[in-house]
Amino acid sequence: MTRVKRGNIAKKRRKQVLKLAQGFRGSSSKLYRTAQQRTMKALSYSYQDRQKKKRQFANLWISRLNAAVHVYGINYNSFRHLLKNNGILLNRKVLSQVAIRDQQAFNQLISTVKN
Repeated sequence: MTRVKRGNIAKKRRKQVLKLAQGFRGSSSKLYRTAQQRTMKALSYSYQDRQKKKRQFANLWISRLNAAVHVYGINYNSFRHLLKNNGILLNRKVLSQVAIRDQQAFNQLISTVKN
């Protein structure tokens, strides 16, 4: 029976995992088994944190808008309701940027919404 050399695909897979684990501390970047565990955990955390990042920015924009609108005696919820009733379709990010950077435009926006 002829000799069969194996492991090309397995070696490629292991190299890929170890490449992903570069920069991890200790055996987590050197040994395959621990590197595989750490990369799986790291990839799951990266997915979770991308979702968390979106939530945190949405919370930031809402709190900025709430603070900006409270000066005019309105809360965030009623402000969004008035915007919707007047047909102004701006998202939270744009509204918070307008509130911070362009105070005159935000004043005009408030006046059109209130009237």
